[in-house]
Amino acid sequence: MTLSITLIGGPTALIEIDGFRLLTDPTFDGPGAYQLPHVKLEKLVGPAMSADKIGEVDAVLLSHDQHSDNLDHSGKDFLEHAKRVLTTEAGAKRLGNHAEGLAPWVTTALSKNGKSLTVTATPARHGPAGIEPLSGDVIGFVLSPKDSAPVYVSGDTVYYDGVAEVARRFRCGVVLPFAGAAQTRGPFHLTMDTNDTIETARAFPDAVIVPVHTDGWAHFRQNAQDLRATFDVLGFGKRLKLLEPGVATVIEPLGASIAS
Repeated sequence: MTLSITLIGGPTALIEIDGFRLLTDPTFDGPGAYQLPHVKLEKLVGPAMSADKIGEVDAVLLSHDQHSDNLDHSGKDFLEHAKRVLTTEAGAKRLGNHAEGLAPWVTTALSKNGKSLTVTATPARHGPAGIEPLSGDVIGFVLSPKDSAPVYVSGDTVYYDGVAEVARRFRCGVVLPFAGAAQTRGPFHLTMDTNDTIETARAFPDAVIVPVHTDGWAHFRQNAQDLRATFDVLGFGKRLKLLEPGVATVIEPLGASIAS
């Protein structure tokens, strides 16, 4: 299996795996502000690629629809042309059209050119325990090719028992944590910080760690270089692969060279 990941910006990445093309949380707007019911978010950097440069995708993996840093105006337009949109059950009801709602641990399959790819929705918690009434539902995804190690996309979550359970169920070869330590109104982070990302690396000892959602928004308290420094100091540095925005990067298993 060949796995290539192109970071578009924020949580948006094009994952090309075993002949399938998948896009995570589409955000294609330029810099600007978004007033949500409880907080104002500011986008600082535009996408490395425009939506029309992405081409056709087999599915959008939308961790949640209620926050503009995971689905912005241009991202919603992109959904209209996607073959499939996989998201939370609540999100599918809000979005309508062809969005498909998945509860944690529910699976679906993508089929193409005689191949199939199993997609499993995974639990996520968008902040500390008890945050759910404010943050709303979020899911992650495990992508399972027929003959290769699964790939885990965490979605907006902190490290908690739900992520640990993903690690118990799936021996993933690549993990994409959403790891910018997002912080808005409270003194707590809403996505993984460096400590959470290290815990995730420990939980998935066979995985290359490829962080996304680390840069480009004012409410992020840590970035990719903070992850690099932490992983290097703690001896996990060889397992961390930072992506250059707009560059398709081939991700190889642990023990092999990682080429761009």
